[in-house]
Amino acid sequence: MNISTRLTEAAGQYGDKPAYYFEGEAVSYAKLDGMVTRFASGLQEMGIQKGDHVALLLGNSPYFVIGMYGALRAGATVIPVNPIYTTAEIGYILGNGDVKGVIALDLLVPLFEQMNGQLPALEHVIVCETPPSEQKQNFRVEEAVIRTKMKSFTTMLSKEYSSFSRPELDEEDTAVILYTSGTTGKPKGAMLSHKNIYRNAADVADYLKMNDADKVVATLPMFHVFCLTVSLNAPLMSGASLIIVPRFSPKEVFRLIKEYDATVFAGVPTMYNFMLQYEEGLKEDVETLRLCISGGASMPVALLKGFEQKFNVVISEGYGLSEAAPVTCFNPLDRPRKAGSIGMNIVNVENKVVNELGEEVPPNQVGELIVKGPNVMKGYYKMPEETAHTIRDGWLYTGDLARMDEEGYFYIVDRKKDMIIVGGYNVYPREVEEVYYSHPEITEAAVLGIPDPEQGEAVMCYVVTANPNLTEEMLKEYGRGQLAKYKVPSSIEFLEELPKNTTGKILRRALKEQVAGKARS
Repeated sequence: MNISTRLTEAAGQYGDKPAYYFEGEAVSYAKLDGMVTRFASGLQEMGIQKGDHVALLLGNSPYFVIGMYGALRAGATVIPVNPIYTTAEIGYILGNGDVKGVIALDLLVPLFEQMNGQLPALEHVIVCETPPSEQKQNFRVEEAVIRTKMKSFTTMLSKEYSSFSRPELDEEDTAVILYTSGTTGKPKGAMLSHKNIYRNAADVADYLKMNDADKVVATLPMFHVFCLTVSLNAPLMSGASLIIVPRFSPKEVFRLIKEYDATVFAGVPTMYNFMLQYEEGLKEDVETLRLCISGGASMPVALLKGFEQKFNVVISEGYGLSEAAPVTCFNPLDRPRKAGSIGMNIVNVENKVVNELGEEVPPNQVGELIVKGPNVMKGYYKMPEETAHTIRDGWLYTGDLARMDEEGYFYIVDRKKDMIIVGGYNVYPREVEEVYYSHPEITEAAVLGIPDPEQGEAVMCYVVTANPNLTEEMLKEYGRGQLAKYKVPSSIEFLEELPKNTTGKILRRALKEQVAGKARS
């Protein structure tokens, strides 16, 4: 079983029920499955075979859903790519990933023309027409279609194909390659098998009790694994309906939740923060939600409690990573949620906390979180040494520091590489960030370590506030009241906003580069 064949099963079960809503239009399961098969037929006709790599450079849209499921149905391996990456970043992934075909927005055609000749494996560029409301430049797909390698997505879907030969797929065949953000060195391509993708989506759907009555808001980027599993694959295999949101905005999310009586919302902490700060958002707008899910980054407890109090909903925090397809933990729905916890093992997945020797540590002791289950990747594409370092004896070493309490609830302490050592003492950035998020005048905070000639490292804090009267000393004094002396920031800087990636995750890496730039100058 894989997610593409499961979609066909769902079409047989749910037929005329909406599979998704997009810009006011409802598309049924039967119609979606038909479009997926037609697109897969078109890929086969142009020469895409089992095992070929097809990249998606698309935002949230039916193009993405049809393109991904169609490529998988044709037996291809899908590589989702952030469409706003730089030319160099996209070029690296397409080259390293041996991509034969690309499905991309028409706005990106100049980029492919620029890279022409640099990607010898690339044979096909399937162009998706940008809706008129989003077009930022004059570009006619008709002109692109006659160019070498260019095809029209819409034309492919409108054709009738004589037959479709569904390839035989093994559960261990590679379904998706997800390139990590590349926080150290070049991005790594995590190879996820059909079993990895299917099992994690099925287990998440089971754990979160998704069903055909659910309407799931898909506003996280679809090219990101969080959305891919939790807001796309799990709902579609459950008979739920997707509400596809092209891009996140608090106003639009509140409107769509209310208009469609949405039942499930998944977001990263930054999204919840924007929604909390949006003054026109009302409790009545979200009263149909039965489940709010947070992941992608640790949610500050102050933000979680503030959101829950304002909107009278419970946020269930979970944890995952690309290499695990991605979900490993979630707060259970049948018992009290623990604020600050990522929850417990989901079905079929085992998490544990170990020391540097790989030995499990006692409850409440900090160590590295490692994971085992049918969701763990096959390895990194063309990187056997990195694979051997990350997967040992069947366990995936996450690089995240965590602890587990006596009841089996896990807590992320911080990224292993982000830990700050001040005079021999460990300081976890998240602990300091939690303190500043609890300050009523601070909307965002990020902490990192900076070189210090006496202590080795010192704590640096960046904050965002709307109060121009707050001073660095006032915030240091606030920290002294709640933190040990060595954990109090030695310097605090005010920013208008913190750097974030496309999922809304705060980028400590960008802040570190900013610090390094100042040091050099």
